[in-house]
Amino acid sequence: MSVKRGQILELSIEKLTYGGRGLARANGLAIFVQGAVPGDEARVRVFRRKKHHAEARVVELMTPSPFRVTAPCRYSGFCGGCTWQYLDYEKQLFFKGGHVVEALEHIGGFEDVLVHPVVPSKKVFGYRNKMEFSFSDRRWLLPEELSREDIPKDFALGLHVPGTFDKVLDTEACLLLPDRGSQIMGDVRHYAKESGIPPYGLRSHKGFWRFLMLRHAAVPDHWMVNIVTSEEQRAWVQPLAEMLYRKYENVTSVVNNINTRKAGIAIGQSELSLAGEPFISDRISEFDFEISANSFFQTNTAMAARLYEVVKTYAGLTGGETVLDLYSGTGTIPMFLSKGAEKIIGIEISEAAARDAQNNCHKNQVHNCTFVCKDIKEGLKEITDRPDVIVIDPPRAGMHKDVIKLVLSLSCDTIVYLSCNPATLARDLGLLKEAYHLVEVQPIDMFPHTYHIESVARLKKIP
Repeated sequence: MSVKRGQILELSIEKLTYGGRGLARANGLAIFVQGAVPGDEARVRVFRRKKHHAEARVVELMTPSPFRVTAPCRYSGFCGGCTWQYLDYEKQLFFKGGHVVEALEHIGGFEDVLVHPVVPSKKVFGYRNKMEFSFSDRRWLLPEELSREDIPKDFALGLHVPGTFDKVLDTEACLLLPDRGSQIMGDVRHYAKESGIPPYGLRSHKGFWRFLMLRHAAVPDHWMVNIVTSEEQRAWVQPLAEMLYRKYENVTSVVNNINTRKAGIAIGQSELSLAGEPFISDRISEFDFEISANSFFQTNTAMAARLYEVVKTYAGLTGGETVLDLYSGTGTIPMFLSKGAEKIIGIEISEAAARDAQNNCHKNQVHNCTFVCKDIKEGLKEITDRPDVIVIDPPRAGMHKDVIKLVLSLSCDTIVYLSCNPATLARDLGLLKEAYHLVEVQPIDMFPHTYHIESVARLKKIP
């Protein structure tokens, strides 16, 4: 029997694949099932058929897996913000660690690598210090809302349905943020709806309100509100900013990013400071950081300190080393390593992040870190110091092959590689393994209730 699109199958879910889907087999064909957990016996509907696999969604759970728990969020199963709320947290850690090992073996070609147990997150809800919510003129209705005629369908502010760019849930509360974040979002939603100014159409590319980005600093409990719009109309957003600034004493920054491009990103070509400071201050360990709206900063502040402690241990600094930090962001890693090194050079393409990094070092009286604001490839070509240690923390896509060649040409003794994507981690480490021995890997859970996992790898130069 061949598997066809639209077909209903009864399957036993064998494992979880990276990406969060359950894996089952029908007549030898791999079926990737959204919303499934190992141990589930389920009826599923095939919605996509490829040559070597098919994709399906759960229609009915006949026998739920013992690993399942009740998700506390009403949007679970429909929202792309976190897709594993129904999976026991200890099992989340188990499967995430397995994904790292599997990627290193199958993609990187490694054998018998020391991969430590995953370090669990200190908090499993309310842990994110940054969330982006989309406006849309097309609201995606939950099943219980489909028959209601009192719900306007031409406005939404919230998170996307997984795998879609134009379907947005009107999200009243997000459990990944501290409670105050949902209250602020509620006020922004009310103001935007009552303003009569249309939300941005993700298909038509017309409308004004585009994104709401919230940042939270746990110490000292401050919030930044970034309202992203399609054009500069200060008179339309200034009253909202002033209302939020007055209502919440811990809202210390309200900014307006203007993005006139069609690209669906919450980063503007220009920025207006509407109320308070144009940045937010946060603390990791003993260091204070000023973070602007568009700068990268680890989204789980409590676990960032643990992550950087692992980086410090793996770097093995004794006080006299020169360290090169690639993709250095706002300077968090250089500052954490500063007391153990003689000199640290960071390379970062974002002008705002590089500026924040310099300011952060000055604020914390760190004097041995310098930052080069250039593309990584161009910045590496200008490095005249031979580094003893290279720290690499690339985006999810990993390193470009040309960057890897430049890293190899520097021939440093130790590489510490951070990654939030096991596949690109394994790929890049595989390209380094002719010159470097992969000593150990420490996964750290920065993203509970998602399939994402941060990992730190230690590599030593082969003599």
